[in-house]
Order: sequence, then C-alpha cells, then structure tokens
Amino acid sequence: MSQVTSEMIKRLREMTGAGMMDCKTALNEAAGSMDQAIEILRKKGLKDIAKRAGKTAAEGTIGVYTHPGDQVVALVELNCETDFVARGEEFRALARDLAMHVAAMKPTYLSVEDVPEHVIAKEKEILFEQLNDEQKKKSDKILPGKIEKFLETQVLLRQIFIKDETESKTIKDMVEGLGMKCGEKVSIRRFSRLEVGEGIEKAQANLADDVAAMVGDK
Repeated sequence: MSQVTSEMIKRLREMTGAGMMDCKTALNEAAGSMDQAIEILRKKGLKDIAKRAGKTAAEGTIGVYTHPGDQVVALVELNCETDFVARGEEFRALARDLAMHVAAMKPTYLSVEDVPEHVIAKEKEILFEQLNDEQKKKSDKILPGKIEKFLETQVLLRQIFIKDETESKTIKDMVEGLGMKCGEKVSIRRFSRLEVGEGIEKAQANLADDVAAMVGDK
C-alpha cells in the first residue's frame, strides 16, 4: 500500500475540487492510486447529487453570450441552491460558456423529456423512409440508434460541450461535475437564442465553426 502524503491529497483536491478529508479518505481507500481515488470521489459525488435531487435550486445566474457582430445572442439560466455558490467565478464562468454553446450549437430542447412525442414520431418516419429495403427489415434495431443521434443534436443536455477538446463531455456532464465540486444541486432551468433575421431566407454562416475557432485561439 502506497503511503498517502499531503502532496497527494493536495494534488487530488486540485484535480477534483473535493474537500481535503474526502480526498484523504479516497486515497486511503484506493491504496494511493490517484486514478482510483478520482473514480471513488466521482461515484461519491454522483450519489450526493442524487440525494439532493429534491432540493430547490432557486439561486443562480444568467449566462449571456453575444457573438462578435451582434447578430446572435444566447442566454442560459443556471441554478444552484445557495447565493454563495451562485456568486462563485467557476459557476458564473460555466453559465457564460453554456450561453456560448447554445449560440453555436442551436439546441431546440433542454432535456429528452421536453421533446414532444409527435416530434420523435415524425423523425422516425423520416428516418425509416431513408432506409433501403434491406435496412427496413431491421428498422427496429436501426432506428433507436438513429433517434439517439437525433437527440444528441437537438437536446442541450445531450450535446457535446463545444469547449471540450476531448469531445467526450456532454453539457449534462459539465453541470453535474460542477454540482459535485460545490456540493449542491446545479441545473439548467431554461435557455434562449436569438439571431438577427432568423426565419428569413438568407446565406447562413457556420457559427459553430466560428466559436470553435475563437475557443482554439485562446
């Protein structure tokens, strides 16, 4: 068993944002393995967040992003349980980043539960017609995966966070991760996106590429 040192505890705390005692306990349980300790803290954090699911998250902030040129603006209301967390820079930074994400990725719905049944039914109908005759015989196996891909493009919580270079963290992961760090229920209540001339036929710029380029330049 590796001896748990103060430096290891400090490093784990910097990596996870967890408390000193939680980090020490996790390292001891993981026999000094940093990777295992992180996994232990993550599982503990998810359990703690699950326990707080019924809590009221009425504090928070509104993240605002205006794309250069003032043609697109997005707002996201990010909520938490206490004003203390709401005033934190990390909390506010995530709210701003979420607004940037909404501006670039144009989600239609916040969660899967918000997607109307008739929208899913219509998408299934369209996807079915795109299958060849052989694929249509296996549509019950093919369509669920395609519907999942559709939800990943339309549902904010399912989308991959635009600033995640690994392209593996979803918006839900980012929100839950912050909740684990601050020990509170953190949630997105609503979002809105406005674009000048929206609905009017015109040449469309690729805003997602523009935002990605801006992120890469920082």
